[in-house]
Parts: sequence; C-alpha cells; structure tokens
Amino acid sequence: MQPLLVLVIYVALFLSVILAVQAGAQIIFASGDQRQRTNRRLTMLDTGMDPKEVYRALVRRSARHGGPGIVRFYDMLCVRCQQAGIDANPLSIIIWVAAASGLLWFVAMFFSGISSFPGFLLNGILALVASLLLCGIGAFLWISRRKTKRLQKMEEQMPLAIDVVTRAIRAGHPVISAVQLAGNEMGDPVGSEFGLIVDETTYGSEFREALGNFARRTGSQDAHFFAVSVGVQAETGGNLAEILDGLASVIRSRATLAKRVKALSSEGRASALLLSVLPILMVSFLMLIHPEFYTSKFSDPIFWPVIGIIGILYLIGLVAIHRIINFKY
Repeated sequence: MQPLLVLVIYVALFLSVILAVQAGAQIIFASGDQRQRTNRRLTMLDTGMDPKEVYRALVRRSARHGGPGIVRFYDMLCVRCQQAGIDANPLSIIIWVAAASGLLWFVAMFFSGISSFPGFLLNGILALVASLLLCGIGAFLWISRRKTKRLQKMEEQMPLAIDVVTRAIRAGHPVISAVQLAGNEMGDPVGSEFGLIVDETTYGSEFREALGNFARRTGSQDAHFFAVSVGVQAETGGNLAEILDGLASVIRSRATLAKRVKALSSEGRASALLLSVLPILMVSFLMLIHPEFYTSKFSDPIFWPVIGIIGILYLIGLVAIHRIINFKY
C-alpha cells in the first residue's frame, strides 16, 4: 500500500509543477501582451497617478539654456536622457558615474602598491582621471545605445501612428482627438509621446507648440516632419489627411533607404566606433592600473608637446570619421 501512496504523491507533485509552470507562463505572456498593447503613460495613469504628475514625470524640464559650461552640460544630458527614454534623473546618473569611478579608483590604488606619499598623490590623481574617463565613456555609450534603439523603434511606429491619425481625421475627428486616439492605441515610445502632446495642449500650450516640443524631445526627423506638416496645414489650410498620407509614404521610403544604407555601411561604422573609443579606453586603462608609466615622463620636455600633437591628430581623425560614416538621405 505504501508504494502506491508514494506513486500518488509523485504524480501529484509532477502535476503541480506542470500547473505552476503553465500559470507562470500565462502571467509572463499576459504581462508582455499588456506591455505591447499599452504604453508607459497609460500604465502610469492606470495606477491612479494624477495626470499632471504623469506629465511631470515623463516630461522633465531640463536646466535653463545658456549660462556656465556645467549648466550647458547638464542641459545636454537632460536632453539626451529624454531622447533615450531614461526615467532616471540626470543628476542620479552623474552620482552613479562618480560612485563607480570612486570605487574603481579605490580598487586600482589598493592593488597599485605605491608607498611614497608624493608618488601616491600624483599617481592617484592620474588614476582618478582615468576612472572618470572609463565610467563616463561607459555611461555615454549606454545612453547612446538606448537613444539609438528608441529612435529605431519610433521610426518603425511613426508610419503606423500617422495612419491611425489619418483614418481618424477622415472619419471626422479633430486633429487633437486623432492624435489622442493614436496615443491610446500605440505602444511606447510613440504612444506615450502622442499622449504627452495631448496633455501639453490640455494644460494650456498651443497645439503647434506641443508638436514642436514633441519633435525636440524625441530628436527624431520623422517627428519633426510630422510637426511641420501639421503646423503648416493649421496656418495655410488644405487636406490634412492627404498630407499625412503622403508623409507616411515618405517616412516608409526613408526607413527602407536607411536600412539599406546601414547595411552597406555597417562594417565602416563598426570600425569607426572601434577606432574612436579604443585609444581612449586603452590609455585610460593603462593610466588606471599603471599610472607611473605616464607620471615618470612628466618631467621630460618633449612629453607634453607630443601629447598635444597626438590630441590634435586624434580630434582631426574623429571629425574625418564622423563625416565619412554619416550619410545624408
């Protein structure tokens, strides 16, 4: 009788594991389906957040334009974080980079074995600069990658969103209602961005101004074309549905050409990235793990002129590579 009971227990455990795996898979796929059907703005509204709080969270106001260099740097970082769709505050990214740089510097100094105080001070400063460069380049590449992926997704979604707006206009909806409909139906990033256009007009901005902010916030040429088309039609009149229909065709043609250009220039772009980043990474890594390799040459009179010439040649190479791999289409 006991073996039969053990067999029943094993069968029950086997069935429970199968049911648990099936339930987990349904939850995961259902949540993924929900993420595909909605966007971040609607999800935040469904949680009960005030619409104004959602608007403030998704549209962060950057620092004032102009002013000292650090203010301009922070403003540029705010814009890049917006275009990359990063929720974190730019100040928190700076703090994380500083903390990672400090930790990297501490580990490098701990294993360096430098005993004298003057040598430790000079090498420590050089190693700190190297750790800041390494962590800063890592953060820059991460933000740039997020921005590129977001722009690619927006380029794929923009023709579909414009088609939704066009059909809504032909059905008799006003332009703002058509944009709101597209914002409710599309996923991120276009869905949230179209919803923010409606929110901005609701809170007192003009529709054309909201479209211009949408184009600047995303950094997409397709978004700029959409904003200009709707803005010009609002002033001059005309059949907006036909204008947007033609714009969707143009965006699809540009996307096809862009994919062909990227495919043909992929090897050159990879080589350009390697040639641009690898020298700085190698020099920074050597400065971090073996700073006395450079500090011992500081007193040499030819050291600094050579460093200046190398820096100028490196900048010239960066400009030349940038002009070679960036195509206008």
